[in-house]
Amino acid sequence: MKFAAVIEYTPDKDKIAAVRPDHRQYLNRLYDQGRLLLAGPFEDDSGACLVYEADSPQQVEDWLRADPFAQHGVFVRWEIRPWRLVFINELTPTRPA
Repeated sequence: MKFAAVIEYTPDKDKIAAVRPDHRQYLNRLYDQGRLLLAGPFEDDSGACLVYEADSPQQVEDWLRADPFAQHGVFVRWEIRPWRLVFINELTPTRPA
C-alpha cells in the first residue's frame, strides 16, 4: 500500500544543509529497495512530501524515525496518510537529484 508523508522541517537552514547528504543517502537506499516512490522538499525548504510503498503506517513511521533528518532534529512533525496513485507522467525523472 502507498502512504504519503507530509513533513515539516525546522527553520534552521544550516542544520538542514548539514544533514541533507546523509538524508539523501538514506532515501536512496529506500528508493533502491522499492520502498520510496517519490520524494522532494517544498521550494521554500519548509518541509517535504514523500511517498512510500509500505505494509502499514507504522512501517512508514519507523522509516521516518530512522531518517537522519529525524534523528538530527530537522523533521519537526509529520502526517502519514494512505495515498492512491491515479496519474503518472512518464517524462518525470525517476532518480532523486
